[in-house]
Amino acid sequence: MLFNSLHFLFFFIFVTTLYYSVHGRFRWMVLLIASAYFYASFIPAYLIILGCIILIDYTSGIWIERTNGQMRLWVLVASIIANISFLAFFKYFDFLNSNLSLLLDWGKANHQSPAFNSLFPGLVLPIGLSFHTFQSMSYTIEVYRGNQKAEYNFGIYSLYVLFYPQLVAGPIERPQNVLWQFREQISYEWDNLRVGLWLILWGLFKKVVIADRLALVTDEVFGHVDNQNATNLVIAVFFYSIQIYCDFSGYSDIALGTARTMGFKLMTNFRSPYLSGSISEFWKRWHISLSTWFRDYLYIPLGGNRVGKVRMYINLMFVFLLSGLWHGASWLFIIWGGVHGFYLILAHILGTESWFTNSKSTVFSKLSRLLHICWTFLLVAFAWIFFRAESTADAFQIFSTIASPSAYSVPHLSINDTELLLCLVLIALLMFKDHYIPDYVPGQPTFWPSVAVISLLCYLFGMFGSNQFIYFQF
Repeated sequence: MLFNSLHFLFFFIFVTTLYYSVHGRFRWMVLLIASAYFYASFIPAYLIILGCIILIDYTSGIWIERTNGQMRLWVLVASIIANISFLAFFKYFDFLNSNLSLLLDWGKANHQSPAFNSLFPGLVLPIGLSFHTFQSMSYTIEVYRGNQKAEYNFGIYSLYVLFYPQLVAGPIERPQNVLWQFREQISYEWDNLRVGLWLILWGLFKKVVIADRLALVTDEVFGHVDNQNATNLVIAVFFYSIQIYCDFSGYSDIALGTARTMGFKLMTNFRSPYLSGSISEFWKRWHISLSTWFRDYLYIPLGGNRVGKVRMYINLMFVFLLSGLWHGASWLFIIWGGVHGFYLILAHILGTESWFTNSKSTVFSKLSRLLHICWTFLLVAFAWIFFRAESTADAFQIFSTIASPSAYSVPHLSINDTELLLCLVLIALLMFKDHYIPDYVPGQPTFWPSVAVISLLCYLFGMFGSNQFIYFQF
């Protein structure tokens, strides 16, 4: 059930109405049943896999709380291994198998192993497995650290993992933020509905009007790299940078808005990342729930920046390589993560993080900030090529073509000049809002007229169809 579908619209209206109609102590049950239905609407068998993960971590949390000494650590390790095993089996089986075959072939050993689909026909990667696996691991780690009491109500814990607004693409929540909210007796408040509906509509606008329109260009260009001139490729790389932002942040806005209409407050996942003045700042604004997850559960336990510089650089690179692998079972994603790790290490070595001031009191500081924002965007867009390319050969061909002055000519895109101008206007509108009114929500007098206007824009300019959110594949 996609957020940009009529099925979800009816589902959302029905569930939200029912949620406020029943007594407070039964509301979590309504949400649990609704969330199970939401997830089963993709492929019902997914629920069995998710149920196994829920049962493992629910039991582990109680066991960790009730035991002492070294046993607590062993239970935590066992639960983490179990979670990662599910992820590795469904997501990385073919990747690991193919790379093992290449390694053995290189060593003159004869190795042939059947692909995942031939071994397990009909069994596919559960949607959002990477997201809810990390959320489940957050729970057991926080219980182990003593920051969260074990949840003894199996239904409420299941809802923590299954909660439908953020189930398939985040944000990756921490138990301290949401578990207690499921026990609250939340009464209807107009402000929650106002903020929630606006977030949903703005997220839908970013997805169906901006992201899916830009996809008309990016899908064509990246799908046929051999036939593109450098101008086409530059436009496609620029458009994809905006597309993936609008697609993913649009999903996050809808998730936060859907939860907020029922009184739940989820963590913010994006804070205008393309207005960042450095790569370090970019990762404080982009996919915040994932970047903080890796920071708190991997980078800091490895020593963070409390160790020597060489060790810190190794930690940074390891974390970003793993982050790339988290995104997908492909060397392209690993390279993408490695590029960002390289950016940060180089910035630390050169000290470029302090090359500009955040002061807005002088023309020089504003210009310096603007130049750093543009430079950071170029670096991020460069890395997105690895993220989007169909293959490593395509990625390097894109770089080669863009670097060749003779390859530039008049663009020949799959959209006409009017559509191209509309895309540019929409991007300018997005950047204007992100810079000047990032948290804008219309007030009482203008709320319904604003809702009517943005709904009309979505209807007139939206690209409605079966366009799945990009991050659903992760």
